[in-house]
Amino acid sequence: MTSWDPAALECLAAIVEEGGFERAAQKLHITQSAVSQRLRALEMQVGSVLVQRTRPAKATSAGRLLLKHAKQLRLLRADVARELQELAPQTGQSLAGETISIAINADSIATWAMTALDALVKDGLPLEVLVDDQDFTQELLRSGQVMGCVTTLKQALRGCTVRPLGAMRYVAVAATAFAQDKLPQGLTRKNFNTLPFLSFNRKDDMQAEFVARSLGLKNVSLRHQILLPSCEAQVRAVRAGWGVAVLPQLLVQPDLDSGALVEVAPGHALAIALFWHCWNLESRVLSHVSDALLDSARTLLVQP
Repeated sequence: MTSWDPAALECLAAIVEEGGFERAAQKLHITQSAVSQRLRALEMQVGSVLVQRTRPAKATSAGRLLLKHAKQLRLLRADVARELQELAPQTGQSLAGETISIAINADSIATWAMTALDALVKDGLPLEVLVDDQDFTQELLRSGQVMGCVTTLKQALRGCTVRPLGAMRYVAVAATAFAQDKLPQGLTRKNFNTLPFLSFNRKDDMQAEFVARSLGLKNVSLRHQILLPSCEAQVRAVRAGWGVAVLPQLLVQPDLDSGALVEVAPGHALAIALFWHCWNLESRVLSHVSDALLDSARTLLVQP
């Protein structure tokens, strides 16, 4: 069985995570020459280039496989450190340096996921949360960049497990004055393409999907979109009268209750099912993360 040098694997991980050799050296507290030497030795052992020397540096296909292995070793070390801390608190064992990386969509971060992670972080978990659209977080898991992800995709990746979290309920909202001026009859087939819609980024098709379902249309293409990659910023923009947004009801309910916002398609909501995917490993740390997310989701998301 081939044995990979843990120091070289950490070097590979640092280069990819930090985006280059210089910052990897700073993170590992070694020279940039030492970083290059460790990576070169690992590439010679593998017989393949592991890092694309671009800006930022990116892992090759072979590099992604070893990156996943490096993160699995981190997880195992984190498990050992936690167990040693429980057995002998006086030893001062900690999880410092064993970053636990997960991917969560921005809407979940803005609503229910922070509640789940609160106790874990306060207990000393060195967490890294990567954010992407809920349809794309699984790619971060596939590439080995994270140990688990919240996604809309139900099919488990090879070597991973999947568990349903529940559904996020989305509603279409606008500022009260904007709605009275631009949508006196609400959202209709005649007016939807005259309205500005706020979207998270170019990959975000939530607004088009909501319009299509609520109005019984197919292949909706919105003409005027404002791209704003923050759920909280979208809420502020909608309050300011920038346009219409399709946002989690959990996030906008206080503004609906106060009258600052109104639903422009009352009676219509889009329920997006979410799933938690993670590596299929016996790990107490990963189990704690999974359980915390599942417990919070059961409380705050719509359950089947």
